[in-house]
Amino acid sequence: MQRKAYVPGAAVLLAALLAGCTGASDDGGSPTDSKGGDTGTTAVVAQPGKYRTLPEACGAVDHDTLDSLLPGIEQLTDPAQQETAYEGEATLTYDTDRRDGCSWKVESASATDHLSVGFERVVSYDNAVSDDNKAEDLFTTRETAADLPEPATSGTASGTAASSSPSGDATPSDAGKSDDSGAGGGGSEPTPSGSGSPPETPAALQPRVLDDLADQAFLNDRLSTGSSTARQRTVTVVFRTSNVIVTIEYAEQPTASGGVPDSEEMQDRARKLADVLAGKLDG
Repeated sequence: MQRKAYVPGAAVLLAALLAGCTGASDDGGSPTDSKGGDTGTTAVVAQPGKYRTLPEACGAVDHDTLDSLLPGIEQLTDPAQQETAYEGEATLTYDTDRRDGCSWKVESASATDHLSVGFERVVSYDNAVSDDNKAEDLFTTRETAADLPEPATSGTASGTAASSSPSGDATPSDAGKSDDSGAGGGGSEPTPSGSGSPPETPAALQPRVLDDLADQAFLNDRLSTGSSTARQRTVTVVFRTSNVIVTIEYAEQPTASGGVPDSEEMQDRARKLADVLAGKLDG
């Protein structure tokens, strides 16, 4: 009989202990439960990028634009050769939704022109990093590698502060003199014999960040070194819109020895193409 009286008392004590372990806290909060349905511990997954596919690179540049950048196309008399020139050559890729590119190379009577267009869709495999942020980091790395010069100050609009040409050559001894050829004189004419360097490129045409194109953009302009033959100029425009990075490379090498491609003209053509491609992505 004493044994029956003891057991219920132990049960009451055990129940009290369990209630103390699992009951609500003094501040009214719910019991701790790492497996609960809404405990605030759910991992936050970064948003995916805006773009899931890419434009077809060889079809992204229309014939009129190619005629402007590659004058030699219109000089071709064979319709089959002309059509092949328009088509371009697709870049080898294993996933056109991640990376696609195309290139064109055409000779004219005065120069050989080369154009390449590349699209890259950036995907972050880190749940804590969005596709856009990953693309931004990649773009910044490329901009840093381009080693763009510091922007000219407002007091150097005449070009006297542009201490180097886009090719990195030393500034000619007559730097600071006004360019009598006008705004388009950015290296379009060779210097007098014996100088070995093209005229200084105006500050407005120096490699630079572009604030009016997509989310981020920069333009690079390089002139090949060497003085015995025609010098090739390469204008590169790289821009990012959301998680897609677009690279345009436009190069020209004159046929005549000593020729120097016009910087302003080439930059203007490359910028117009960049605007078109940015519009295709937004559209």
